[in-house]
Amino acid sequence: MTSCVLSVAECLSLSADLLTITTSDFMPVHSVINIEEEKTMITYTERLPYTGSPEYDKHFWNAMRGNDGSYAELSKGRNIETGTYSMPNSTNNKYMTALEKESLFRNIGTTIKAYDFGYRIFAKDSNDLAQWIPEGESIPIYDGIDDFTINTVDSWKLAAFVKMDETFIRDASFDIENYLINRFAKNFGRAEDIAFINGTGIQMPTGILNATNGADVGITTAEITYDNVIGLYFSVEPEYRRNAVWLMNDETALALRTLKDSTGNYLWRDSDDTILGKRVIISEYMPNAESDSKPIAFGDFSYYWVIGRSPVSVKTLSEKFALHDQIGYLAFEFLDGKLIRSEAVKVIQINI
Repeated sequence: MTSCVLSVAECLSLSADLLTITTSDFMPVHSVINIEEEKTMITYTERLPYTGSPEYDKHFWNAMRGNDGSYAELSKGRNIETGTYSMPNSTNNKYMTALEKESLFRNIGTTIKAYDFGYRIFAKDSNDLAQWIPEGESIPIYDGIDDFTINTVDSWKLAAFVKMDETFIRDASFDIENYLINRFAKNFGRAEDIAFINGTGIQMPTGILNATNGADVGITTAEITYDNVIGLYFSVEPEYRRNAVWLMNDETALALRTLKDSTGNYLWRDSDDTILGKRVIISEYMPNAESDSKPIAFGDFSYYWVIGRSPVSVKTLSEKFALHDQIGYLAFEFLDGKLIRSEAVKVIQINI
């Protein structure tokens, strides 16, 4: 069994089988769909009642088991752009639960759904205070019109591919739903976290380490020291320290475990894996402490927003692998990710 994650709009080359999936494979191949019908079923909200029906669920999983004739019954759940089909609502709910277990940022960040059409994030600088008003005094009025900054949300396409032997797929006792849910959740979860940390913002989300729209630099140094870690902690405003966590990879964590103050007290507390009372989270996608790197991030990651633009959709690629007695599954996510308050998370910048 083979799986991989694709950056779509390009081709996927499968070296194991010397086969290539091109952009033409993203077009519908199973049934002829009435164009007028597609125009009337273009939004997630409009698809929802249909994809939640028992009939849709039945035909969807028949199609996933290689029964191409079932696609004719799934037309209203079809994604026009990719030629894939929305998961049934119950399956999508299970998938999101599995994805949350695999994706770090879906736990420490804020996840929202923005499935229908354009979307903007309105972020407010809230320094407002309630005021005590003496008897007979006028009440101050503050309109707040200029408080908001607006972040435009994009819809980046992420694809994952899995193929399986037909022996498993045709076996009625094989739980194909659970298998595909977990495989796609693992594949998408990894790709998401890589982008949410290191993403360029070009054809992918903007990561927290992005030089332009990522986290602010709190400390610039040639090496990680006890004092620099303390400095990073206090570079974050108290408002954002309240729910803050540390983010780093294993190599950096090992280095921090050895740091001591002048009296021999360790910076890292082993009993609960915290630094200065704040939890340490490990991600293999954070860089090592090398020149021009940002190996440690600290702050309130709830200000990183993961914006889902469409539920996961899937299609089979039966013809491609028929000679190998296999069926391929191509799935797409549409999403974006942004740190909406750059000062909410600070990083150490290594300059050697």
